[in-house]
Amino acid sequence: MAASSSAANSQSPALKTYFKTPEGRYKLLYEKSHPAAVPHHSHGRTVSQEKPPNQNSAAPSTSSSSGGVRSAAARLLGAGNGSRALSFVGGNGASRGVSGSSRIGGPAGASAGSSCSQITANYDGKGTYLIFNAADTLFISDLNSHDKDPIKSIHFSNSNPVCHAFDPEAKDGHDLLIGLHSGDVYLVSLRQQLQDPGRKLVASQHFNKEGVINNSRCTCLAWVPERDGTFVAGHADGNLYVYEKSKDGTADCSFPVIKDPTQFTVAHVKSSKSNPIARWHICQGSINSISFSTVGTYLATVGRDGYLRVFDFSKEQLIFGGKSYYGALLCCAWSPDGKYLLTGGEDDLVQVWSMEERKTVAWGEGHNSWVSGVAFDSYWSAPNSDESGESVMYRFGSVGQDTQLLLWDLVMDEIVVPLRYHPPGGSPTYSSGSHSAHWENNNIIPAGTLQPSPSMRDVPKLSPVVAHRVHVEPLSGLSITNESVVTICREGHIKIWVRPGHGESNRSNSSSDLAVSSSAVSKDRVVTSSLSSSSIKGSSSSSKQHSTVLFS
Repeated sequence: MAASSSAANSQSPALKTYFKTPEGRYKLLYEKSHPAAVPHHSHGRTVSQEKPPNQNSAAPSTSSSSGGVRSAAARLLGAGNGSRALSFVGGNGASRGVSGSSRIGGPAGASAGSSCSQITANYDGKGTYLIFNAADTLFISDLNSHDKDPIKSIHFSNSNPVCHAFDPEAKDGHDLLIGLHSGDVYLVSLRQQLQDPGRKLVASQHFNKEGVINNSRCTCLAWVPERDGTFVAGHADGNLYVYEKSKDGTADCSFPVIKDPTQFTVAHVKSSKSNPIARWHICQGSINSISFSTVGTYLATVGRDGYLRVFDFSKEQLIFGGKSYYGALLCCAWSPDGKYLLTGGEDDLVQVWSMEERKTVAWGEGHNSWVSGVAFDSYWSAPNSDESGESVMYRFGSVGQDTQLLLWDLVMDEIVVPLRYHPPGGSPTYSSGSHSAHWENNNIIPAGTLQPSPSMRDVPKLSPVVAHRVHVEPLSGLSITNESVVTICREGHIKIWVRPGHGESNRSNSSSDLAVSSSAVSKDRVVTSSLSSSSIKGSSSSSKQHSTVLFS
C-alpha cells in the first residue's frame, strides 16, 4: 500500500512538477522519503528534510491538539526553533554514494535492510543532511544523494520522537535535541549518531527522564540564540522549561504548584545544580510551536488556546499577544529583521503581526484548510529593488492541510485597509506613506496585553502570488533554503523545489549557506522556529567547511 501510495503521489497527473512565480519557474528537483515499511502514526510530527527522490512512507501526522499538522513534520522544527519537523543539515555538498539497496530500516517490526555501518562510518561532518521522524523512528538522509531512503535510522522503543532542534554553534559536539511523546528530552551529537552503526542513541544526555518533571508530550524544542548550551522545551500542558545542557539532567528539581493556570507565571529552581532552571507556565492547553527572533531577544509561542504570545526572553516578560480568528494556532515564524511575525492555524488564515504595532496588520487568505507551516524567505530579494529601504518587501510561504503551497509578497506601504467600517475614534487609511496599514487611532496597546481577534472587516487582506498543489496528502511542514523550497506531507513524503536559476548541477556546490528558515533567519544565523537552519561543525578543526541542519 505504501509503495502504491508513493507512486500515486509522485506520478499523479494532477500534480505538476513546477510552478511559476514572478521571478521564474520553480522545478521539482527530486523527492525523498523513509522506508515504506514504517507504519502510519499520528504522533510523530517533526520532519526534516530528507534525501532521495520520491516515495513516501508513513510519516508523522501532527499532534492533534497542538495544531494538527505541525510545521515540518507537522514543526520541522521546529524546531524551529520549535520542534519543527523539517530539518536540514548541509555542508560542502559533497555527495556520498549510497547504494539504493543500503536501506537503513524502519521502526520496530519493520524489516531493516543492510547495515548502515559502511555508509555512516565515513561521515565527516561536511555533508548536507535531512532529519525527520516518523512513528517510533528518527531518520537522517543525505540531501545530496538521490537514493530515496535515509542513511541512518534511530529507533525509540518506549515512546515516539515528536520534535527536534539542532544547534550549529555547539562547542562540545552535543548539538541535536530530540523530544518524545513521553515528555523525555535527549541531547546527542549528530556526528556520533551517523558514525555509529547501531539503531539506538549513543552518548546521549537525558533530561526529564520518564517524565519526572513533566510527563506531558514534548511538543517543541528550541536552542536559545546567543546563549551557549541553553534550550527550551514546550509541553502539551502549556508549560515551557529552560534547560542548560552543562548541568546534570538527573538532579532533583521541583517547582511550586501553579495557582492560576490562566495566568502567565515564571518559577525558578532554588538549587544552582537543578535542571531545568526555570518553568514558564504560558497557557492552558498545548504549546504548539515556538520561535526565537534572530538574536534571541524575543520568544514567540502559539498554542491550542488560539493565542500568539511574544515574550522578552531575558526579562521573562510578556510583551503582547493576540488571538486567532478561530481555533488553535499551529505554527509561527519571524521575519529576518525581527519586525514581523507569521502565524497559521485552524482558521485557514496566515496572520501577519507587527512588533511595532503589537497587533495583526494583515491576513493572508488563500488556504482552504488548516495552515500547518509558515516561513519567511530570507534569501529572496524583490525584483528591481532599489535597495533604498523606503519600501521593504517580504516574501513568505505557507503550507496547509489543503495540500497547497502558497507564496506571498508583503509590502506594508501598499496594503489598503477596508473602508466598509469605521471604528470609534478612528478613520480608514490607505497608508501610502506610513510603514503599516491600520486604523489610525491613538489607542496604545499596553505591554502584556492579550488582544481579542479583530473583526474580519478591519484587517487588510493579502492574496497569494502563487498557489500550487504540491502533494496528495495534507502538508505538515515547509522549509526555505537559498536554493530551494522544501515541502513535506504528513505521510513523510518530501519534495525539493529548486529556485529559478538553480539546477541539479548546483546541488553539489551547496555549502554552509544552505539553510532553512521557517521562522526567521538572518544572513549569518538561523532562528529556530517552525523551521530553522543551523550548521554542524566539520570533524576536522582545520576545515572551514561544515554542514547545516534545517528544522521546520
